[in-house]
Amino acid sequence: VQLQASGGGLVQAGGSLRLSCAVSERTFSMWHMGWFRQAPGKEREFVATAAMRGGNPYYGDSVKGRFTISRDIAKNIVYLQMNSLKPEDTAVYYCAARAQRIVLSAVRDFRQYNYWGQGTQVTVSS
Repeated sequence: VQLQASGGGLVQAGGSLRLSCAVSERTFSMWHMGWFRQAPGKEREFVATAAMRGGNPYYGDSVKGRFTISRDIAKNIVYLQMNSLKPEDTAVYYCAARAQRIVLSAVRDFRQYNYWGQGTQVTVSS
């Protein structure tokens, strides 16, 4: 399974970006798809995840209400719409996938994901 993330860039605070994650297999074959981010010198942080076979998405506390995860089944793409961006959102963003179902308490743990994209840089200027 290969994941290809894109859509990062430089944006001013308050602006928006949409990240895309192209999946080499049908997204339906994955149980969970998620986004994580990592800023320099910091640990990888959970951003958002969604179950590809239905159910509610989950978001990290720092992005709740501003970011939205969605998917295009026909195109095998998972999106992360990011609005009201803040300088503290600056990081490399990674998409991730897990083929097997895991308990809800574990979906925020990056170690639970089997497949990773290469990352895309998001920089928010103040």
